Amino acid sequence: MNVNLVPMGDMEPGILQELKGGLAAIFGCPVHIQSPITVPDKAFDPARNQYLSDALIDHLRLHTNKPAYIMGVTEVSLYTHGLNFVFGQADSAGRVALISLHHLRGEDRTLPDGSKLLIERTLKEAVHELGHTMGLGHCRDAGCVMHFSQSLIDTDVKSSYFCSRCQPKLII
Repeated sequence: MNVNLVPMGDMEPGILQELKGGLAAIFGCPVHIQSPITVPDKAFDPARNQYLSDALIDHLRLHTNKPAYIMGVTEVSLYTHGLNFVFGQADSAGRVALISLHHLRGEDRTLPDGSKLLIERTLKEAVHELGHTMGLGHCRDAGCVMHFSQSLIDTDVKSSYFCSRCQPKLII
């Protein structure tokens, strides 16, 4: 198993390095940082001032290198149909996932790149979305990384790891 981190748009390299190390430790596999790609303009919804995450997932599929898992990382605000925003999204039928730092920075968007809290939140959401690509659904255990985050409080409460019920279900 390999994970390829794909920066979408301008990204601070430090947070990508932190994410790379965290994912390698949790999944026990090589993690590579790819060259940045652009955020597609067609994904932007001017009425919402956000980007449709489904369209970004489609764009990432073009950069899929089988058998690697692809994790897109962006700074733009994401939404999907029926939700005001999402921290991330995954193609559960494929190996492509996406996270955004935008809402992970907090309501005032001021958490700096080197912030321990931002790094922890980013890792948790990346592990969560990759978990979906490996066959996992949401977990009722609030401490499990697969617990659905409706808010930053949910993200801050859960751990970066899979609970004893989810870990054995991973399809890698």
